[in-house]
Amino acid sequence: MPAAAAFGALSLVGWWWGLPTAIAAFVAGRGPGRGRTLVLVLAGALVAGAVAVAVVPSLLTLGTQFVAVIVLAVLVPWFVGRFSRQYRELVRAGWEKAEQLERERQLIAEQARLLERARIARDMHDVLGHDLSLIALSAGALKLAPGLDERHRQAAQDIRGRAGAAVERLGEVIGVLREESEDPPRGPGGSDIPRLVGDAAASGLAVELTVAGEAAGLPPAVERAAHRVVQEGLTNSAKHAPGESVSVELSHTATETRVVVRNGAPAAAPAGTRAGPSAGPGGRGSGGAGGRVSAGPGGRGLIGLDERVRLVGGTLDHGLRDGGFTVAARLPHQAPAQPVPRPAGGGVSPAPAQYRRARRRVHRTLLTALAAPLAAGAVLLAGVGMWETVAASRSVLDPGDYARLRVGQDRSDIRKVLPDRQAVERPAGAGPEERGVTCEFYAMTADRFDDRSGDAYRLCFRDGRLVSRDALTP
Repeated sequence: MPAAAAFGALSLVGWWWGLPTAIAAFVAGRGPGRGRTLVLVLAGALVAGAVAVAVVPSLLTLGTQFVAVIVLAVLVPWFVGRFSRQYRELVRAGWEKAEQLERERQLIAEQARLLERARIARDMHDVLGHDLSLIALSAGALKLAPGLDERHRQAAQDIRGRAGAAVERLGEVIGVLREESEDPPRGPGGSDIPRLVGDAAASGLAVELTVAGEAAGLPPAVERAAHRVVQEGLTNSAKHAPGESVSVELSHTATETRVVVRNGAPAAAPAGTRAGPSAGPGGRGSGGAGGRVSAGPGGRGLIGLDERVRLVGGTLDHGLRDGGFTVAARLPHQAPAQPVPRPAGGGVSPAPAQYRRARRRVHRTLLTALAAPLAAGAVLLAGVGMWETVAASRSVLDPGDYARLRVGQDRSDIRKVLPDRQAVERPAGAGPEERGVTCEFYAMTADRFDDRSGDAYRLCFRDGRLVSRDALTP
């Protein structure tokens, strides 16, 4: 900033110094530091200018040029540099915030997927535990069968013991995955979608179930996935659109099952979904025994549901459709060897609140960059104008006193009628002075709006005597 001040002083000598002044001011505004330095430099420049004009009144003619240098070569470039710096910092901070939000979103999504996988593992425990228990029961019956030799009886006993031990070990392993706050498992045996819909209707939800095709022979994983889709859709409907009707559509074919849950416009769309409602962690919501309707925090239900559907080889789609929210799943009966790949990225977290705040800050900076130089220029021009008016009022020669002046009078005789100061500017038609002649100029009026503004009386003296007097009116 000191360099800009130095170049600004030189700009009063020649206009071409304004370019390095503007460059120095721009660099100062773009660099680190606060605006206090600019205020101090401008205050110093104003004080120096006032002192200079007080000592040399003729410098007041440079007042307009001084204001132009301050506004155009110092203030405007400095604010442009400051705006550029803040915009660059806001862009960098915005990208950092976006990256942080994306990392958090991915962590939340991954946590929901892990919870859903753990839930699937517990479902597997329920099914396998049930099947292993049946194996142990059958082995016990075989052991007691009449006519079985001792060797086969011992083998049946061994099968029964191994099956029982497998059930216990499976319970121990899966028990580690169970959270203390979770409800007990619903038990083996797939799903009961009609009961789930009936419980939701009994709790006050306007829901209608439509079934097309036969559901016999569905794989257990597909049954449970369909149950979870309906459960999640009913939970979101009860939570976000309680007054809207809900339709549940089940369509069974020989190769796949389609599940669609539609409801009216949701009240709000939670974070972590594609413009739709969400259930609690892992997608637990309404349904289950007793028709309970609940939703936990986090907005991760649809993420977990998507993971469950993906692991059985299906696809899940959810979002606003025709003014309402729709959750639709396609569940193939024959799962592929590899699950459907998870979509990369999975959406953008734009952080609208942070974006709006950053945009408002940039707008405020831009408004200041435009308004501050204009306001400063107006104030400085008003100050220079007032100073010129005061200076002009002290250099006005009364027309009557001018008319009484006579050529040949001694200057000491007419000194008492002359103003304290001469006019700051000489009229354009004054011309050069003759050798040995000293001319003085006095304003005709201090009123800027008077037709005589800028006109002056010229009094020329030689050897202390008045040799000529003229009224210069271009």
